[in-house]
Amino acid sequence: MRLTRAVAALLVLVAVAFPAATKKKRAPAKKAAPRITAAQRAAARDEIAARLRSDELRIENAETLAPFYAVADQVLPAPQIHILQFGDSHTASDDWVQSMRALLQAKYGDGGPGFVQAGRPYRGYRRYDARGQNSIGWKTQGTMALGGDAWQGLSGISISTSLPGQSVTLSAAGEFLSVFYLRQPGGGSVEVEADGRSLGRFSTEGETGPGSADFPVTGGPHDVVLRTLDRAPVRLYGWTLDNPQGLTWETLGINGAQANVLLRWDEALWSAEVAARRPALVVLAYGTNEANSARWDRETFRADLAAIVGRLRRAAPQAAILLIGPPDCGRLKPLPHLAEVVEAEREFAREQKVAFWDWRQHMGGAGAMKTWVTAGYAQADYIHMTGEGYRMVGEMIATSLLEKRQNEQSGQNR
Repeated sequence: MRLTRAVAALLVLVAVAFPAATKKKRAPAKKAAPRITAAQRAAARDEIAARLRSDELRIENAETLAPFYAVADQVLPAPQIHILQFGDSHTASDDWVQSMRALLQAKYGDGGPGFVQAGRPYRGYRRYDARGQNSIGWKTQGTMALGGDAWQGLSGISISTSLPGQSVTLSAAGEFLSVFYLRQPGGGSVEVEADGRSLGRFSTEGETGPGSADFPVTGGPHDVVLRTLDRAPVRLYGWTLDNPQGLTWETLGINGAQANVLLRWDEALWSAEVAARRPALVVLAYGTNEANSARWDRETFRADLAAIVGRLRRAAPQAAILLIGPPDCGRLKPLPHLAEVVEAEREFAREQKVAFWDWRQHMGGAGAMKTWVTAGYAQADYIHMTGEGYRMVGEMIATSLLEKRQNEQSGQNR
């Protein structure tokens, strides 16, 4: 009993002398996110709408887009107009691309989806104008998370299997179907069918390099299936489904990518697939991940852009190039190198004679992301848009492209 009372007394003394040892400190309460009122949201939307109605939507170095308009303005024969857009997660979402696609197809005609990646290569992959799936025996390469070798093809992403009976599907509309794949020693055979009818078989065996197989189909929507036939390696890059005339805007984005990812891909293979698409315009939409990188260096970035543009001009010398800068990003302050990246891209575009569209400036400049979040047009990460916001950005760019040409033609007709 005496020992027990002594221990109790000792504990009381410890508690008085060292309260933190006996009483757990409460964690500070999390600060609640500020509530956006209906009035604040309406005011932000009005501010953005006023900006979109202004005459400030413009493409810098727009004269360099002449090769694109030369193709688009053809009347007889009506052309196929292919646009390839490479980029990061903003592009991969397909939201703003779909907005641009729809507006330009309304003017130039629906050319089909063009190039679509094979299956569903990663969670979240999306095309609004096509749907795809694949069985579980396929392995994806080329994403920033999974990595891969240099043989990744047009989009930088591929799916591979060595098992028989593995399938990939495509649901989309068009008349001319092609399969892009890796030709490789010991490559396996596949069969392609559309709407339940066999279109034929082909082997992917051969010297390592780009391969393609073409299949004519009737116009309209189709459900296409490719199946592997034997236990041998098959690597697929994607499909193309085109109409005889009209415009395609083809999404080639990778979540988390920086522009220099293009330089990891085998140039001969990639260039052959770019050339096969005969693009009238190539869009490069990078900068967000560069702006947030602790290792970003201005001269290295410019050298990478020069190497990328060099590859494009060798692969598609007929194509115009449009460089799109990153949006305004950052909650309390901009991403570390955001202003530097935008200015480096502007300077590079001017020197290399490629067109440039300043996304950040068209949003409203530094700090504009807060207004877009308040309006409900951007996400709480202060980096990505919402679906509605991306669609507005797409309309801004498409309007810049269309109004620039309309103004030129009006001047010529005076």
